[in-house]
Amino acid sequence: MLDLDPAALKRTREQIYPSRYGAWDEKIGLYEAKDAPVGGYDLICIGTPPDSHIPLALKAVEERPRAILVEKPVCTPDLAGAQALHERCGELGIKAFTGYDHVVGKAARRFAELLVAGAIGQTQTLDVEFREYWGGIFAAHPWLSGPSDSYLGYWRRGGGACGEHSHAINLWQAFAHAGGFGRVAEVTGTLEYVNDGVIDYDSLCLLNVKTETGLIGRVVQDVVTKPTRKWARAQGTVGALEWVCGSKPGQDTVIQKLENGEATEVNVQKTRPDDFVEELRHIEAVLTGAVEVSPISLERGLESMMVVAAAHKSAAEKRTVSIDYTKGFRPEALV
Repeated sequence: MLDLDPAALKRTREQIYPSRYGAWDEKIGLYEAKDAPVGGYDLICIGTPPDSHIPLALKAVEERPRAILVEKPVCTPDLAGAQALHERCGELGIKAFTGYDHVVGKAARRFAELLVAGAIGQTQTLDVEFREYWGGIFAAHPWLSGPSDSYLGYWRRGGGACGEHSHAINLWQAFAHAGGFGRVAEVTGTLEYVNDGVIDYDSLCLLNVKTETGLIGRVVQDVVTKPTRKWARAQGTVGALEWVCGSKPGQDTVIQKLENGEATEVNVQKTRPDDFVEELRHIEAVLTGAVEVSPISLERGLESMMVVAAAHKSAAEKRTVSIDYTKGFRPEALV
């Protein structure tokens, strides 16, 4: 584990890790960035602020690990370096993943399975919301006094509702892919920005989206809602599916509602560390060949970034923005 700040390493060892996982694991090495060991690692994880993800990822792949995991959002909304990273991973044959852990959770996987199985007939529309006041982030990181102390308060650095809570965008895309509807091709965004001369972020991000095959739906992300609402709904011709994150403490729920009034629930018990455990299990499954198509692949993460970038462009220009994937993960693909 690396960090620029020795105090951050001490905090990880004495506070953060024990509070989340029970006790410090002595097998974990802690290093200042200047003393970083190079080479010999199967998986390199990059959990720095988004505006440093691409440079660090490009450096990491040159060590030839089996895989890299880049936290979300993969990059900044200007998409700087996104195509270069995608191409370099392909050239070296390195598997790359993004940190959208919710989509590989047991409940989200069950939702996708039911969608694919036609449990609600033909899918007609899809909604996903991640509405969460970000006070919880600052409570979990007490060394931050507020959004101005990190990238969170600056949308151009990857913060704000559109970037930080882009789990909703990613989940929408994953469920659309599972249903065979393709990638998001059109984005219409309404964003509310907060700018006091120091911070500059979007507190509300409301998106209407349309896929390559014509599926229309909605994505909502914010940093103001309390209590939290993390929810998805697919409406079909004979019923609906809902995914509820945190339906109860330590529980996610998938609900199937049919037009005849029948309803069934699948409850998944979990802890917060379980989200990351499932993510690592998924990566292992991909590396061993047990899973061929990953919803947290770098390509999927960059598709999410195209929607984030399109959302800001749409809000600025007050129009629908189309995504032309033939131009790669570049700004000129937003037309």
